[in-house]
Amino acid sequence: MTPAARIAAAIDLLDAIETSRAKPADAVANDYFRARRFIGGGDRRAVSDRVWQVLRTRRRLVWWLHAETSPRLLVAASLLLEGGALGGVASAFSGGRFAPALLDPAELAALRRLEGHTLEHRGMPDAVRLEVPDWLLPRLAARFGPALEAEMQALLQPAPLDLRVNLLKTTREAAQAALAGEGLDAIPTGLSPWGLRIANRRPVTTGPAFQAGLVEIQDEASQLVAALVNARPGQRVCDFCAGAGGKTLALAMTMNNRGQLVACDTSPARLENAVRRLRRAGVSNVERHLLLPGDKWVKRRAGSFDRVLVDAPCTGTGTWRRNPDARQRLTEADLAELTARQAAILDAAAPLVRKHGQMVYATCAMLFEENEAQVMHFLARHPGFSLVPLARAWPFDGVPPCAGDFLALTPARHGTDGFFAAVLEQVA
Repeated sequence: MTPAARIAAAIDLLDAIETSRAKPADAVANDYFRARRFIGGGDRRAVSDRVWQVLRTRRRLVWWLHAETSPRLLVAASLLLEGGALGGVASAFSGGRFAPALLDPAELAALRRLEGHTLEHRGMPDAVRLEVPDWLLPRLAARFGPALEAEMQALLQPAPLDLRVNLLKTTREAAQAALAGEGLDAIPTGLSPWGLRIANRRPVTTGPAFQAGLVEIQDEASQLVAALVNARPGQRVCDFCAGAGGKTLALAMTMNNRGQLVACDTSPARLENAVRRLRRAGVSNVERHLLLPGDKWVKRRAGSFDRVLVDAPCTGTGTWRRNPDARQRLTEADLAELTARQAAILDAAAPLVRKHGQMVYATCAMLFEENEAQVMHFLARHPGFSLVPLARAWPFDGVPPCAGDFLALTPARHGTDGFFAAVLEQVA
């Protein structure tokens, strides 16, 4: 593809993302490229990088342009504020074959106001500069205090590609060597003993190591949450919000395929999508259960599980490096709805835990309301549970990566996605 054709494709993809706001940007991008298999790997990365750059900087771009605007003007402004010349940007919008249409007079006038500037400006409000919704900034400031700037800047950076080595089939060293054979430079993660990290986004899912089930894509923080469950061979374990099975796979690995592992979810599609992943990983001790309204399954299984993982639906603020479009969609009403759902899910899962068994509550969020407050409210409603301090729950040798009672990981401090987890024990 020519540079102009890449720009045109980026505009098309950004338009598709903006018209499918209920669908995550990465899912829209997957559909877009699947329908255009003629776009090669290098062009695909270039188009995706341009689109993700616009998504990561959208509030600042709109601030410069003084109003919400079209995907084509956002892309043009992004190119210009990154050091491009107006003449060069305009020439890419030539109207020629595979190129974007010519810039109209209003678009040219808007871009001329940007000449000589960079993306940053000292007059920007903090919420614009940090790319967060206005209503959310006070909550984040209360959460992080003096570390707010560093944490928000870390969330604006592209995320690395983290892989979890499947110890049912290989070792970390052997998986690293297999990836090296594919030209992929993977280094061990610093916190998870199962993790490998590739600095940039690279296609791994079509390679032999992934196809053979030696590795799975999973952020290091997510691996640590699965480890905190401390599921062991022979136990009965429930992944109560299993989704497509990422943490289920890790739990099966720590159980060495021995014992009973039940993956629950309210979505039949998500549970069905897990089947191929389980098969590829060589997992054989998992049964799936679809949770339906009025389901008696929890009542019948009450008190029968050694471990229950509740990886609850959340705002996803900890994953904004990977999903920069999510910050644009999040509303205060969403937060209120999610915290109510989280409390209800915890209450529904709690009866499954046997006496002296443990439940791990986790989110990929970094807000007090979804994390510490949710745990405190649960303990007030369920006096038979107590909080297990992280130092006692930590499953690996050495000191846990977080001080205090909770696992609270952030991109700035730990180089992972933002994740939270608390271990709750049934004591009465």
